[in-house]
Amino acid sequence: MPHIVCHYSVSPNMPPMLDVMKVLHAVAASTGIVKAEDLKIRALPFTDYLVAGEQRSFFHVSFYLLAGRTPQQKEHLSIALRQALADLLTHIHSISIDIRDMDPQAYKKRLLDD
Repeated sequence: MPHIVCHYSVSPNMPPMLDVMKVLHAVAASTGIVKAEDLKIRALPFTDYLVAGEQRSFFHVSFYLLAGRTPQQKEHLSIALRQALADLLTHIHSISIDIRDMDPQAYKKRLLDD
């Protein structure tokens, strides 16, 4: 169920996005707060952007999960993801993480049978 949505500035120094997503997957799962098999990750590149009024590089993660985790769990998840990205994306000016609760009554999905 958890969704990780990445928004990032296009940069020649950016590692392959599949590698970045695999790091996010591994780190999120390692916290024990979410299950690896439930994670869905996608990334959207931006060529047109401003950070503080200038074209500075950025990487932003929006992490959506069903409500119910404690503030401490969400902070732990946020810090772990930020640190992993800081270690991987050393040249990126701004790295940010936003953990969002989803309303379990409003969230609906459909899966095909295997």
